[in-house]
Amino acid sequence: MKIGLNIPDFTWPGGPTKLGSTLAQIARTADQVGFQSISVMDHFWQIGRNGPPEHDMLEGYTALAFMAGLTSRVTLGTMVTGAVYRYPGVLAKTVTALDVLSGGRAWLGIGAAWNETESRGLGIPFPPTAERFERLEETLQICLQMWDGKRGSEKPFNGKHYQLERPLNAPQAVSRPRPRILIGGMGEKKTLRLVAQYADACNLFPTPELPHKLDVLREHCKAVGRNYGEIEKTAMFAFDTGENGEKVGQVIGGLKWLAGMGIQTVVGAVPRVYDVKRLEVIGEKVIPAVADLEPAGAAR
Repeated sequence: MKIGLNIPDFTWPGGPTKLGSTLAQIARTADQVGFQSISVMDHFWQIGRNGPPEHDMLEGYTALAFMAGLTSRVTLGTMVTGAVYRYPGVLAKTVTALDVLSGGRAWLGIGAAWNETESRGLGIPFPPTAERFERLEETLQICLQMWDGKRGSEKPFNGKHYQLERPLNAPQAVSRPRPRILIGGMGEKKTLRLVAQYADACNLFPTPELPHKLDVLREHCKAVGRNYGEIEKTAMFAFDTGENGEKVGQVIGGLKWLAGMGIQTVVGAVPRVYDVKRLEVIGEKVIPAVADLEPAGAAR
């Protein structure tokens, strides 16, 4: 099992004047102690389950680029970008730039977007659900075309919502064959179908519904002729090891529970992550304990 760090909040001691140095320490520590990835939410305001909208929230790709320059091993991406937040061609260029400058460590986390209040507040168009999913699918198609790098990949893209006369991407991404794509969400009819058709990974919530959701994904894979085993199954989690590591056993138990339902990679937040001793405890006691944990039914 792989472990990724998600940073969902930036309201830390010292406020904005110390935010950069605190984030730098977090990123360096996560990179050194064995986390596989670092991700941030692609939100411009804080979301309700983490705090009020006025809490500090950094723009996702700027934060990732900052951390890319401070790390050498972790992969970097958003969990996840709302497809309507950026024009698809610009999004492909943004992820490509992160990939090139990090030496091939970027991935695209993406979903259909849900935060209407945030979008309206900042003047971002927020179409109805059906249209957002149409735009998500076209965004995936555009990114794949721009990352193709072969003759003919610059041909015009003429979709229902997006028209690109020349989807040029230079420099091309360093990752081979391209940056990985993760789609977040548990919707059975649309989201998991898009995972089967376009993505390298899915991201799900840690609920007892997981085996059913993965069965749905397996059926979508059959429908489109995709090998289910090719898709990395990831889930969110809360890495609360306690003040002094007294809850490590509970965390390891939760990870075993997720592996038993078919999850390969767990991405989670750490309470008071600015206290990097908590990251060190995870690196010392949790990551080695689950490194050889095999997910149930991964290739069925």
